[in-house]
Amino acid sequence: MKNNIKYASLIVLFAMAVLFACNKTDYSFGNIKTPSNLSITAVLQGYDTSHLYGDGSGKVTITANASNAITYKFYFGNGDSLLSATGSVTYTYSKLDTNQYIITVNAIGTGGAISTFSKQITVYYLFPIAASIDSALTSGTSKKWSIAHDSVGHFGVGPSTSFSPDYYTAQPNEKPACAYDGVITFTHVGTNNISINVNNQGSSFLIGAATSFYGQTGGDGCYPVTTGGTQTLTFGTDLFAGSNSSNSTGVQITVPGNGLINFGTGANTYEILYVSSTVMVLRNIGIDGNAWYQIFKAN
Repeated sequence: MKNNIKYASLIVLFAMAVLFACNKTDYSFGNIKTPSNLSITAVLQGYDTSHLYGDGSGKVTITANASNAITYKFYFGNGDSLLSATGSVTYTYSKLDTNQYIITVNAIGTGGAISTFSKQITVYYLFPIAASIDSALTSGTSKKWSIAHDSVGHFGVGPSTSFSPDYYTAQPNEKPACAYDGVITFTHVGTNNISINVNNQGSSFLIGAATSFYGQTGGDGCYPVTTGGTQTLTFGTDLFAGSNSSNSTGVQITVPGNGLINFGTGANTYEILYVSSTVMVLRNIGIDGNAWYQIFKAN
């Protein structure tokens, strides 16, 4: 009798366990709705008929709209992404000059259902020139510079791994006149816009390794080189290896065309190591792989 009661109790407990297991909570997302009619608009800051790719700020306001969307994931075509519940974001592109990007938006609905749409845009980004750099170079209007020919080291060369002219420093006035006659004018054209004009008086001093770069033949010396007239400088921070706050301003300038600034080394990108209202020191990596230096004085 006792055994029968024991077995009966076990059967009841098993039945209750099965009943509770069958009655577990069942969760549901409800009706899964995939977003539809997804569209994207992209408005470039400063866009007009004269600035088709924006005003140089790189700012773009992107708005996505879709039926049944809960949130949106934006991919900007450069590795960056953002999530937005409103469907609108403002993003700043910072790659210099004019570049194309593919914007992709995922509209996300219930249960994670996704609709995707892509759009290509072209954006212009102009490096924001620090007011201190602009003021030093141009005095807010226009300023002329020339080689500080009376100073030791007005020209110099060293290894690309250092930031000093370890190989050679020019003594005062030791080079031919063509190395000193050039007048470089920096002009403040507008916000984030500085032009350069290099008047080399008809000839420039070139290093022998770079003469062919300028369409000439021969060793170190004076050559008739065209500098290109007034041109717009490109500013950036893609600095040379080893640059830091102790040896550089952290700003580079690129000159269009053959890139000549007074002394020809076959380079068109220069790092501003130092600049004040009266003195400027530039460094470039010449076609020979060496680091070349020039010291300028304000006229």
